[in-house]
Amino acid sequence: MKTYLFQVVLEPDDDRWIAYSPVLKDKGGATWGRTESEALENIRQVIQMTVESMIEHGEPVPAIP
Repeated sequence: MKTYLFQVVLEPDDDRWIAYSPVLKDKGGATWGRTESEALENIRQVIQMTVESMIEHGEPVPAIP
């Protein structure tokens, strides 16, 4: 198993929190949650699903700049 590290941006937005990974944003690497912790858990799941899909489709997984 390979381990990847991705930067995550977490921002408040009215009554919720927005979370995204800048290098995965164009692949759908963004989500939200009602609390900071919910948004962080959601983005962890989104990143995992996105990376798994990229690997399955033979796409390169971006490195951290």
